[in-house]
Amino acid sequence: MNAAGIGSPARRGTAGEQEERQLAWAYLSRVVLGPCPALTALIDSVGVREAARAVRERALPPVLRAATERRRELDTAARDLEVIRDTGGRLVTPDDPEWPAWRMLGLAQLTPGRDPDGAVPLVFWVRGGRDLGELTERAVAVVGARCSTGYGDRVTGEIAGELAARGWTVVSGAAFGVDGTAHRAALAVGGATIAVLACGADRPYPAQHDRLIARIADTGLVVSEYPPGTVARKHHFLARNRLIAALSDGVLVVEAGLRSGARNTVKWARRIGRPALAVPGSVDSAASAGCHRMIRDGEATLVTGPEEVLADIAPLHLPLTTGSAGADRLSATESQVLAALPATGGRWPHDIAAATGIAAAEVRAALVALDLAGAASRGEVGWYRLDRAAGRGG
Repeated sequence: MNAAGIGSPARRGTAGEQEERQLAWAYLSRVVLGPCPALTALIDSVGVREAARAVRERALPPVLRAATERRRELDTAARDLEVIRDTGGRLVTPDDPEWPAWRMLGLAQLTPGRDPDGAVPLVFWVRGGRDLGELTERAVAVVGARCSTGYGDRVTGEIAGELAARGWTVVSGAAFGVDGTAHRAALAVGGATIAVLACGADRPYPAQHDRLIARIADTGLVVSEYPPGTVARKHHFLARNRLIAALSDGVLVVEAGLRSGARNTVKWARRIGRPALAVPGSVDSAASAGCHRMIRDGEATLVTGPEEVLADIAPLHLPLTTGSAGADRLSATESQVLAALPATGGRWPHDIAAATGIAAAEVRAALVALDLAGAASRGEVGWYRLDRAAGRGG
């Protein structure tokens, strides 16, 4: 991992050193229980083993001492690693080749003071035999109401099932309603799916979905940033939503009430430059009121089927072949600008800047890069997206 927490070097050092690093990562994961920008910065500065030593000895600046004081003496790292291995899982850290490095770019660019819960996760506790990096190369998040209607279940099943059948990984939170239906639709067609939990990966939540989560682990992955045994808390779900967004190419909301947690996932998608999409429902349906509000307020793009979903998320895989050597993916800013461009009509840079919150100068630079990559072009009424790359993988 480099200073931004996004690198993915191969394992380094002897077996003993690797085990020490794993124990250090596991210990720190238990100490902070979730995102901690100050600890991430310390690890970037001194390394994970030295950071673990500093936490144990309280040799820390005040801000980090407060964040680690409560659990710093709770060293269950060896036991946690044994528990996750007994479930057929493992601890995935930034030291590992399967660490989803480019997926973490969006979180790494966030300002800690503005987004305290938006830090790159320290680790992923993972159940399942699939490679996390590979399984998230082409992925779409499907989220929505826990109390979904028959309409919502049908639309979720149709869209998620079709996307999974085309080789896209369906990412969701294993909750009741839309989440569970999306996972089941992917499994039904033999596709891949990832459940991101707000508790330990060894604890099925909700408990009634224990069989579903076990099936997901058998063919896909169950992922959490929380160590084994951790009980789900309210604030864990809000932090978990950023991972659902970050591990995907875009977020699709099928049904959502006005106060739905799905809107929080959309917020994270927009913050890290992922397209946000919403399916409309009846104007009389309270279950779709949140989707309608997001569409009306410009927070999400209206979609009605898998083709429209792919039209918005597939362009993010378009390689940059004309830039400098090694520039083989869109940056977070370029992805966000691309997601803000219409496929028909056009938008001018100042409109895009107002809609995305990106500085106008950065928008113009991103448009030039997208133009060179063949992802966007300028017409008489502004810039628009070119969808010739839709359906191509990354």
